[in-house]
Amino acid sequence: MKEFAQLNQYLEDIRLPKFYKARQSFDRACIEREDIPAAVRQELDKAELRERVDKGMRIAVTAGSRGVANIDLIIREIVRYLQDCQASPFVIPAMGSHGGGTAEGQRELLRGYKITEETMGCPLISSMEVTQIGQTEDGRAVYIDKEAANADGIVVVGRIKPHTAFRGPYQSGLMKMMAIGLGKQYGARVCHEEGFERMGYNVEAFGKAIIANSNIVCAVGLIENAFDKTWKIAAMPKEEVAAREPGLLKEAEAHMPKILFPQCDVLIVNEIGKNFSGDGMDPNVTGTFATPYATGGIEAERVCVLDLSPESHGNGMGNGMASAITRKVFDQLDLETIYINGFTCRNLNGSRIACIMPNDEAAIKFCLGTCVHADPQEPKIIRIFNSQFVEYLWVSEALAKELPEGVELLGEAEPLSFDAEGNLTDKEPRQRGQRTF
Repeated sequence: MKEFAQLNQYLEDIRLPKFYKARQSFDRACIEREDIPAAVRQELDKAELRERVDKGMRIAVTAGSRGVANIDLIIREIVRYLQDCQASPFVIPAMGSHGGGTAEGQRELLRGYKITEETMGCPLISSMEVTQIGQTEDGRAVYIDKEAANADGIVVVGRIKPHTAFRGPYQSGLMKMMAIGLGKQYGARVCHEEGFERMGYNVEAFGKAIIANSNIVCAVGLIENAFDKTWKIAAMPKEEVAAREPGLLKEAEAHMPKILFPQCDVLIVNEIGKNFSGDGMDPNVTGTFATPYATGGIEAERVCVLDLSPESHGNGMGNGMASAITRKVFDQLDLETIYINGFTCRNLNGSRIACIMPNDEAAIKFCLGTCVHADPQEPKIIRIFNSQFVEYLWVSEALAKELPEGVELLGEAEPLSFDAEGNLTDKEPRQRGQRTF
């Protein structure tokens, strides 16, 4: 980038430290993939789904836009269970405005998760049409997907975890899947009408209204461990969702990934994406919250983002919460998709574009060089793959002197290696769930 010639001269004076590869320890307990089908069926039996489904009933099964572990296998097994009950299941995207707010865009997102008519063995009906099914207790109209509303029943499937922008007894989970996911773009925007300050209240209000006024027959909550593996599957009749979800949220919080270091000068994130978090990088891990209504994660003075996941299809929502991104990230951004996302959730902080640097090296040095509190001789820098996989990370020499419990160093400290274009040479081929050195 010729226009950065002068800036690049300044950045040449920034010296980067050596880094240790490190491993963080978390509980590895999970439900292995081969055991998922049996676990799904066991939970559906507990929820007495078989007793709630009659022969020939058309049942909509929700599929969200997040990169949920084993989601293809889980939904396929729910479909097969319903078929065993002689029902006629079909899958619907339940993801608010994601996929560019279009039916085909949402179908494409599901295709990326191997959720298709062929793999599920049933129809996949994608539509952005909604219908009003009732009102909240305070008189606001409640909308859900028209196909789901016209079905004989709905099975709601959703991952439960702390939200990235608000707090409350119901955050990312079953209530939100109903209020936002099933609401499609229009219903999601209605639910966001009062902003994230009131989102904890509104998710509960709209969720309870949907439970009372829709044909939901069962809900399946999913919890993952810190290794992006299924830790728990919990199915329940709709009457139990309001009472059970807050407890499941606490379990999810206890098992989610985290950076065990409390603070650093610069946090380098190899890759952000909607498959990792609605905000591209989960602020519960990275501390990059787009609202003042939620807190947590590591405290970093600067955050540097190097790439965008292909699963995001250009939706770089959350890049604006970084201090700097690379030209590679910027060139992949689908601005209309990002702006539709921001328009729907009525928060534009995540839709902003961060400072754009020509390559990885410039982005990292720019962040370090603009820190106010860093020691130039011993900067505290952490590098992670993404906010979902943090078992392995890189830590600078200064941080290696103050390891928190649960972190061990691997090998000797080495400098970062850049190619002729100024990009890191040790980025590994992307393969879901496998991040090793």
